Amino acid sequence: MPAVDEGLLTPVAADADAEVTDAAVASALVAAEVALSRAWAAVGAAPDAAVSAISEALGWAGPGSGCDTAWLSVPRLAAASVAGGNPVIPLVGMLKDRVPVEARAWVHRGATSQDVLDSALMLVARRAGREALQTLRRTESLLAGFAVVHRDEVAAARTLTQHAVPTTIGARAASWLRGVTRARVRLAEAVGQLPAQLGGAGGTLAAFVEIGGPEAAASLPVAYAAELGLAAPAAPWHVTRWPVTELGDALVQAIDAAGKVAADVATLSRTEIGELAEGAGGGSSAMPQKQNPTASVLLRSAALRAPQLGATLHLAGGFRGRRAPGRRLARRVADAARAPAAHTRRDRHAPPARRGTPRGCRRRRLRRGAHRRAHRVRAALDRADARARHGRGDPHRGRRGRRRGSRGARARVARGGRRPGAGRRAPRRRRRGAPGPRRLHGPRGAPRRPRRGRRAGGRRRSRPPRRRRPRARIPRARIPRRPVHNSGRTGRGGARGPADGDSA
Repeated sequence: MPAVDEGLLTPVAADADAEVTDAAVASALVAAEVALSRAWAAVGAAPDAAVSAISEALGWAGPGSGCDTAWLSVPRLAAASVAGGNPVIPLVGMLKDRVPVEARAWVHRGATSQDVLDSALMLVARRAGREALQTLRRTESLLAGFAVVHRDEVAAARTLTQHAVPTTIGARAASWLRGVTRARVRLAEAVGQLPAQLGGAGGTLAAFVEIGGPEAAASLPVAYAAELGLAAPAAPWHVTRWPVTELGDALVQAIDAAGKVAADVATLSRTEIGELAEGAGGGSSAMPQKQNPTASVLLRSAALRAPQLGATLHLAGGFRGRRAPGRRLARRVADAARAPAAHTRRDRHAPPARRGTPRGCRRRRLRRGAHRRAHRVRAALDRADARARHGRGDPHRGRRGRRRGSRGARARVARGGRRPGAGRRAPRRRRRGAPGPRRLHGPRGAPRRPRRGRRAGGRRRSRPPRRRRPRARIPRARIPRRPVHNSGRTGRGGARGPADGDSA
């Protein structure tokens, strides 16, 4: 199978990433497995004959070095890694097939996949970091000599792309040198602190205690780190990813320092400026007179990509759990640019979606026995705490019984407990003229209608309640009605009679 990336589109990395290729990672994985077997022998748990057979069969080359993996097919290992999500699972089977039968029990003994994968990546990072440190030291030497030679050459200092005050080429190179020196010191600290990883399935060393005892398990990580040439871990760092993020930050700072030099050289080598020029510029296919600052352009492209790759490391280190999903796939900085193609290629290998069945739910419930017991213990502690605060008996059940007048409440009274309703606070009566409770006007959720007696700020006016005066009763006089005589006239509602003064 042809290689995925030979550097056609990233010539800045061509012939410069030999320490971080897939072949280098595979060699480090085998070295991590052999170092574990040798660490078991160092603490006195594994027989020396079995460990010697493993070291000879798998090409052990010594601490800090990888193993000879000419026998290992990296494309085959990569294809087998799809099912488990990491290359350690199929690699263990390949290693056991290669070592003698009597020594197979000490291959990958007690470790988990992340132990081997993290230790192998730290071994790769240590070798690549040392090579980067050598490059930075050479850069410091060249910049120091350049600053001394050109310390008296006057040039224009520019602020916001405009000429400011005079400076010298040597002073500008001295500022580059300080940035590169600081990056080199920080990278050396990060590379020197890269630890090995050994914690077992949950990071508790429980499997190692079962195999070799407490003393052997306590000294096993130190012996394992010594076999790999890495720093001894203070504790397992499965979910504490500071070794990865600190190394990424130091590498980004180193590329930033080099990118500053490249950006200044590319700008000052423009035709209208012409203050600097590369020693051997690149040519053009159409204009042979051009001398392009090719090295500065390539280095600047790497400086533009590095911060985003470092941010990916921090994003992958912020998950929860003992082994968070996605962190392994996002751990390698070199794979960040290949992620889109990898996702489109792996879609056809995705398993079909499954529905939850009642039988599966029952199985999952049975597997959660420990969680159920933890909840029961928590509930028992809560009940005991409630009884300590509210007296004997279950306070929640007692309140319900007293409120509803249940049979349980009457039984507690017969046993000498509190009577129903005892201890409850009497409802507070509202004094005359005091404002009543707030009520919603209209349907549920409708806006409240403004009340009378409120100011614009919503505060009630402080005025005494208005008292109604009793209405005075005025006695009504009884006016006698005038009698109506039947005198022959047509009265109101009467018959016609004789007129007044007529005789009968």
